[in-house]
Amino acid sequence: MGEVLLKGGKISHLKPHQVCRLGIARTFQIVRPLKRMSTLDNVIASAFLRAKNKAEAREMALENLRFTGLYENRNVVSKGLPLGDRKKLEITRALATQPELLLLDESFAGLNPSEQNELIEIIRKVRERGITIMVIEHQMKVIMSISDRIVVLNYGEKIAEGTPKEIGNNPLVIEAYLGDAEDA
Repeated sequence: MGEVLLKGGKISHLKPHQVCRLGIARTFQIVRPLKRMSTLDNVIASAFLRAKNKAEAREMALENLRFTGLYENRNVVSKGLPLGDRKKLEITRALATQPELLLLDESFAGLNPSEQNELIEIIRKVRERGITIMVIEHQMKVIMSISDRIVVLNYGEKIAEGTPKEIGNNPLVIEAYLGDAEDA
């Protein structure tokens, strides 16, 4: 069993809300919004991690909803949102905690190409804010377009690490994920 360190301190023993307070936010592959609450209220709930009062939490939530393009849906009950918007909501909730590190778990799964492109743009804007992003994703188009550095795992073993260009030309990656050219 390994350890998880953040800025030199062990955090493996901490509860999720304690890790979040330290500046790490995450999303889940299967989105789990507070289904009976509005999109705005979902984000307000997350903003309370840093906000001093409801008015401040609301303002933080509205700012994040504008940032991710969900402002127009702020009063929609979250269970009524289409999958693409629920994925955006998951990221918006994470951003409302004001993270330094954002962990994204399969945020692009199940999205159509248009929704993927929208989310790619949001991720790029998050990066421009100076937030470090770690992504677990199987969509190669996504990974290649948003990453500075990629680590490729195959059956839990690291088979490659490098820039998108290096990964795209790596024979081990090609064989593991695209199949051997002789097999085609």
